[in-house]
Amino acid sequence: MNTTKRKVKQQRRSSLRFWIVATLLLSIIYIWLQQKGDTYDIRPGNNVQEAIPITGLHPVVAESEKLLVRKAARRGIEIVVTHGYRSMEEQDALYNQGRSSAGSIVTNAQGGDSYHNYGLAIDFALRTPEGDVVWDMDRDDNGNGQADWMEVVDLAKELGFTWGGDWANFPDYPHLQMNFGLSINELKRGKRPPEPH
Repeated sequence: MNTTKRKVKQQRRSSLRFWIVATLLLSIIYIWLQQKGDTYDIRPGNNVQEAIPITGLHPVVAESEKLLVRKAARRGIEIVVTHGYRSMEEQDALYNQGRSSAGSIVTNAQGGDSYHNYGLAIDFALRTPEGDVVWDMDRDDNGNGQADWMEVVDLAKELGFTWGGDWANFPDYPHLQMNFGLSINELKRGKRPPEPH
């Protein structure tokens, strides 16, 4: 009888060890995959969608960009869109600037972590009457007593853009984006804003 009890206890300990090790291994694998960005939210209602390849600006963003350029021009402000859609490789190269390659740090977003990578963001600059492209937030070339840069920002906000200059942790003054209520993590999982009809 003692031998049987001992065997049962040993089997229970063995089984417990197995489940502890299995749980630990699964946790480590999950954490590793999560850091790589290969995991998905498995809660109900958060189904992963088929990721649509992105090759340019979302149609709403592209139309709003054109409208922004026209509205600014009516106020005597010429803007230049310096960036729109950016591939993951281009984003990584920009992220490496000032880190592993020459130049100043201009972004904290690696490939996949920027709304540019999903065609939902643009960057702009001003063109002076002399034809120079500048990032001068104080210029008033149209002479109305307001900084041209902030006039463009106000117009962009009216069109539904969010301005990177409002970000507290890393202001990005040339940046305008439309996120359609989607987070970067949702975009990484394949969710996309609806296309206009």
